[in-house]
Amino acid sequence: MGKFTGVLLCSDYDNTIVDTAAVMRGEIEESLPGERTIKAVEYFMAEGGRFAAATGRALAAFVRQAKTIPMNAPAVLYNGAALYDFSTEAYLETNYLDEKAMERAQEVLDRWSGIGAEAYNNALDIPTVQPNAVTRRHQHMAHTGVQEFPRLTDIPAPIGKLLLEGERELLQQAFDYMHAQPWGKDYEIIFSGATLLEMTAKGSNKGNMVKVLAQRLGVSMEHVYCIGDETNDISMLLVSKEGFAPANCAQAVKDCGATIVSDKNHDALADVIDILDRYY
Repeated sequence: MGKFTGVLLCSDYDNTIVDTAAVMRGEIEESLPGERTIKAVEYFMAEGGRFAAATGRALAAFVRQAKTIPMNAPAVLYNGAALYDFSTEAYLETNYLDEKAMERAQEVLDRWSGIGAEAYNNALDIPTVQPNAVTRRHQHMAHTGVQEFPRLTDIPAPIGKLLLEGERELLQQAFDYMHAQPWGKDYEIIFSGATLLEMTAKGSNKGNMVKVLAQRLGVSMEHVYCIGDETNDISMLLVSKEGFAPANCAQAVKDCGATIVSDKNHDALADVIDILDRYY
């Protein structure tokens, strides 16, 4: 038993634990969790806390990164479409896109040739359609292999998440178009970055999967805390006892009422654990 027994802490990975944006811009080859962050997480777990990453990445794009940060709870993947236990190498929960999703998303690619897509279907090589510069930077950052397909409908199911990639102006047009369609309400369609637009099954978001994780672990939502930097993190910030965000977060995250912590040296997660250390 320790002071954090019965406490669950979930953290976004990209641009919260590590500086993914700098990698995408080509300023650095790789960003890893800082020593202070790693020591803080180890302390949190040693005192009985349960820690998990909550990422939009596919398993293939997170296996390598999962080894860089200690975890003792299953991770939220695909932006909330899956819960994966790295200790047993097994999926505990999944909520895949329906069979119509790829047809509908292909309409978007047909309308905007400048938008590329990645479809996460648990394959080791990420399936892509009409990849562009953003796609290539994203895949280089994630250190994944690539398998290119002519159309989204050619990609084998099941698919946990679709990621549309391109310049923000094009993605905004696609976002508006998708939400205006009769089927738009059947999916979670949300930005996870300036050049990344995600599509998952209805209800597949980080917030709902964090609640599932807490229930599995027997942790009261009164003792669940989350940190994240982007719009796709807001759902888990709102379901937690207190949501935190690094200082470099999106404006929408600030507007949702998240407690802002320092982004110095990208040790925002360590800052949160320092705060919890005072709470408990």
